[in-house]
Amino acid sequence: MKGFKDFLMQGNLIELAVAFILGAAFGDVVKSFTAIVMDLIGKLGGTPNFSSFQPGGVPVGAFITAVVSFVIMAFIIYFGLVKPFQFAKSKLSHAEEEDVPPTSEELLTDIRELLRANQK
Repeated sequence: MKGFKDFLMQGNLIELAVAFILGAAFGDVVKSFTAIVMDLIGKLGGTPNFSSFQPGGVPVGAFITAVVSFVIMAFIIYFGLVKPFQFAKSKLSHAEEEDVPPTSEELLTDIRELLRANQK
């Protein structure tokens, strides 16, 4: 029982649960935004609904509609979430690198080099 209790109280399990819940909520946001984009595409050139497309009697239209929706969702997630996150992360990491003080090894190396230069 102690092992099970420790497993449940681990930080990763709680973080994973929070990520799952937020991911599901974010999925709804992306789906609704994708519906808006699909409607806008529909206004430009007809509704992008391929449900009635059945070449040779095989109903593949629903699959094509799902693929188009997936590509739009992937585009939205990549350019609306991933790219801005990468940009912000790179800006923050550069800011952190500038503020890092030298390590004690670097300071000792500098002192050694100065002492050697003074002895010559």
